[in-house]
Amino acid sequence: MHRNRALKSVSVAALLLMAATAAGDAQTQILTDSELHKILADRAGPAENGVAIVVGIIGPKERRIVSSGNAGGDTVFEIGSVTKVFTALLLADMVRRGEVTLTDPVAKYLSTGVPIPARNAHSITLADLATHTSGLPFMPDEGTVTRSQLAHFLARYQLPRDSGAAWEYSNIGYWLLGEALAARGGTDYESLLRKRILQPLKLNDTAITLSPALKARLAAGHDASLQPAPLISSVPGYATMSAAGGIVSTVNDLLSLLAVALRYDRSPLAPAISAMIDTRRPTLQNGSEQALGWLMIGDGDDPLIVHDGGTFGYSSSVAWDAKMHVGVAVLSNQQADVSDIARHLLRPTIPLTKRTLVKHTEIVLDSAILDSYAGRYEAKGKGVFVVVRDGDALTIQSPADWGLPKLRLRPESQRDFFVSELPLRVTFETNSSGVSGIIVYPPRGQKSVPATRVN
Repeated sequence: MHRNRALKSVSVAALLLMAATAAGDAQTQILTDSELHKILADRAGPAENGVAIVVGIIGPKERRIVSSGNAGGDTVFEIGSVTKVFTALLLADMVRRGEVTLTDPVAKYLSTGVPIPARNAHSITLADLATHTSGLPFMPDEGTVTRSQLAHFLARYQLPRDSGAAWEYSNIGYWLLGEALAARGGTDYESLLRKRILQPLKLNDTAITLSPALKARLAAGHDASLQPAPLISSVPGYATMSAAGGIVSTVNDLLSLLAVALRYDRSPLAPAISAMIDTRRPTLQNGSEQALGWLMIGDGDDPLIVHDGGTFGYSSSVAWDAKMHVGVAVLSNQQADVSDIARHLLRPTIPLTKRTLVKHTEIVLDSAILDSYAGRYEAKGKGVFVVVRDGDALTIQSPADWGLPKLRLRPESQRDFFVSELPLRVTFETNSSGVSGIIVYPPRGQKSVPATRVN
């Protein structure tokens, strides 16, 4: 990527986007290009960071793109969990075709080589998987990376609740959904996705396997400390679960998806997209509801319909308002949440999050200091963090329901450590007796988590 300080926009003029409600007396306003430029410049930081952010907006008066860095509407990014929207759309289309039903047990379509856990005779259904209510965890345990290992994990996993009973976000669930749909279609997931979804929607820059042409337009990913990040397809475990987060795309392609969802463009997939938001189950997030793939945020008859994504070097957010007929797609080549930008554009009352990109510098600590930090740290109501001396470094394993792999802790001072893959930080606390605890700063900006050292 060529780095420069120019902020680019493909729009000819700074237009105001006004979309009337059904009653015609309420309006929403999308920011002008110059206002968006300022937000993106503040978020991306200096040009030498190499961070690019591209915003696409579609509405009744325009389809425009505003970007920072050397990127544009055809620049390719990993979209992480926004992939789940495509997997859920594949499900909705197969339901519309009469090939499957939402109430079908997932076991109906899988071979005996993939055992499905059950509880109290409640079978996990396709709808349970698509709405994150299967009871399956976010990720498998450490070291489970291949398809056969995932199947073995499912064979020994005990559901904590009946399927369909409660919401819990699950990458494993969407991996299993992709496996079932591919089996029903008689092919692999990527081929089925391309034939049934990408080709009909003419999403030529959306794929799982990067062609040479897509590689040439791929923005280089950056981790939380602004260092080069690996592609998700090269990370063991995540590479196996492409139906949960393995797609790359562009803002132009995502706007084409939104154009069909908002009924600006005709497509045979339009009924399936509409059907995605008809099935809803409650979540744990302030009254929001989980549809097939999409998350419905807000009470009343005018929710925001959203999905966010993140990989080790990219972040994404897609949001639309069916009543206002406005949609937004935001892509970035850095592991830092951009969902607030998408939400703010559609709901100006939702504030932007103040973020400062920090380039951490790793230092070397004495072995005795590293040894003193190894141990178990219990956070009340959260679980246990395990810090282990691993060669010349420390690693941290978070509680299982955090869904994080074992991560290397990198010192930037004697007490402060950072993780390069995610914006997660740890500070060790001491007293007269030695190391007494840690403070964990989670990757999504939640409140800090104190944990006390235990034997």
